[in-house]
Amino acid sequence: MRGHDQAGRAGGSFGDDGVNGTAGSAGTESVSDVARFLRAYPPFDALDPAGVERVASVAELETLAAGTTVFSQGAKPPEHLRVIRSGAVEIASDGRVLDLLGEGELFGQASMLSGFPPGFDARAAEDTVCYRIPAGVAEGLLSGPAGLRFVARSLLEPPTQLYALAREPGRNHADQPVSGLVRGEPVVCDPQTPIREAAERMVAASQSSVVVALGGGELGIVTDLDLRGRVVAAGLSSDAPVSAVMSAPAYTCAPDRAAGDVLLEMLDRGFRHFPVVSTRGTVLGVVSDMDLVAARTRSSFYLRERITIARSASEVAVVARELAPMVIALHDAHVEAANVMGVYAVVVDALTRRLLELQLARGRESAPAPVEFAWLALGSQARREALPSSDVESAIVWFDSDATDQDHEAISERLLEIGRAVTAGLQRSGLRIDEHGANASEAAFVRPLSSWQRVSRSWISEPTQDKALILASVLVDSRPVWGVHRGTPVSDTFRLASENPSLLRMLARFALTNRPPTGFLRGLVVEHSGEHRGRLDLKAGGVVPIAALARWGAMAAGVTSASTTERLRAAGGAGTLTPADAHTLSDAFELINNLRLQHQVAQLRAGVPPDDHVDPVELSPLMRTHLKDAFRAVTSIQKRVDSELRIGTRW
Repeated sequence: MRGHDQAGRAGGSFGDDGVNGTAGSAGTESVSDVARFLRAYPPFDALDPAGVERVASVAELETLAAGTTVFSQGAKPPEHLRVIRSGAVEIASDGRVLDLLGEGELFGQASMLSGFPPGFDARAAEDTVCYRIPAGVAEGLLSGPAGLRFVARSLLEPPTQLYALAREPGRNHADQPVSGLVRGEPVVCDPQTPIREAAERMVAASQSSVVVALGGGELGIVTDLDLRGRVVAAGLSSDAPVSAVMSAPAYTCAPDRAAGDVLLEMLDRGFRHFPVVSTRGTVLGVVSDMDLVAARTRSSFYLRERITIARSASEVAVVARELAPMVIALHDAHVEAANVMGVYAVVVDALTRRLLELQLARGRESAPAPVEFAWLALGSQARREALPSSDVESAIVWFDSDATDQDHEAISERLLEIGRAVTAGLQRSGLRIDEHGANASEAAFVRPLSSWQRVSRSWISEPTQDKALILASVLVDSRPVWGVHRGTPVSDTFRLASENPSLLRMLARFALTNRPPTGFLRGLVVEHSGEHRGRLDLKAGGVVPIAALARWGAMAAGVTSASTTERLRAAGGAGTLTPADAHTLSDAFELINNLRLQHQVAQLRAGVPPDDHVDPVELSPLMRTHLKDAFRAVTSIQKRVDSELRIGTRW
């Protein structure tokens, strides 16, 4: 048993966290003694000495007998941050010990800071002494740059046994959509609103920020910190407009982005608040770094951290070998396919960004990037619906309205070189590049924004052009993953589609070209020749028809870049699909993707390249029934849309 310090024993009372332990002042330990101990461990080692002294002056010693529960899974967030002075604390769930914390380690910070209930039990593994730091002091400590780096770094450490708990369904906030962390209604005002009024509205709504609507889809933001630093400390009148102290433009995030990805972007960019904005431009709320520190997955965080420090494309390729084990582990933890696809897409984004950074660093002196540009993910990667079988599709959009025609040619050639190098790096990393040429290594997919907008408008106005519907479908599924992140500049052009009935009719018919496979082998159509003979193509027969219906329905509703599920929700809300049909398609999409994931994990375990071709004979009778019902439901909706098109009730 480790030794422990009995100083500060106060005699058996319950603390305000409900801990059956003893607490008191540091007793025989001076403030300097406590500060000296704290400075030996992170995050205190990165704080200024005066800050550590302040923490030490309010720290209490808490003595815990072996077996004492400090806090329980699902209980209210703890009111103290604890640092283990001596002894050990077990992290456990459902009677299973997942981690053991020792001297100098912190616990309780994520739940305390985020307001989420603890995701595990914490109990003394032996007689233990902790320094107990009040929440008010701890929040100030951990909300500073050094504290935030410590919290983020704790999420990026190599996996321990806590790795399994972190990814159990319902507890993994990092891989959940950030919309689930939005609390309360956002405070939104115009630029001329007086600072005093904005502050009063923030207090009334219990919000730490106010979003400023600037017009044209642009947003600014004013936070509590801005009010303290730019108003009170600077002596600015509270009658001044919020535009005088706002940060603009504010970085925003979509509601379906993974919370962990948003946290990393906050840390990368040095911002602490992101407005969450729907595909229709509605401010749904604001998330802060404190909302996100409860994200506890260590798998994708750790993998992405390794990607960001890779020093060459070869190192990136080595790290990318962990993609398949990550997918297998997520599946084994019973994580739904939608979340697995989201995590997979986030890691592929990280691979892409690192390859771009390395390529640009190599050419910085000899051939720097000639203009500001963005790398676009296309297709399932853009929708965050990719799996190991998915092709990677990409494009480049660049921004320079003053360039001459001669400049255009030189710029495009240089960006095409970058595109080819990054695409080759993705291939070396084991990813599949689109075999039809929809990627940034092809000249047709490297264009200035004006060119992308021009060709997109031509497809909208003349959808009968060769491949217009195919290319429009590819480009509407586009999302910036590097470079300019404000909005979705190419896919936004397709919002005009809702005003063109002819295009919408053709998109609807295009969405009906892929039919679910029902009717033959045990109620399911299989391929009759080739390498996949006797197998069922889940992607072509299930995912593609649903994604196409969702794309058409959402574009008719004026929604462009979004996930298939969000598009179905938008189409159901706008009436381009009935709410019942949108819900049915969403359920079918979930079922089919879960089956795809199960099939591909089995292939990855066997060392077989993953695909979407399943042998119906290998499915359980219950799964065959569910799959057949799903395909029939999709077919029924397609027939209904087809009938409405034929009799002219649509457009």
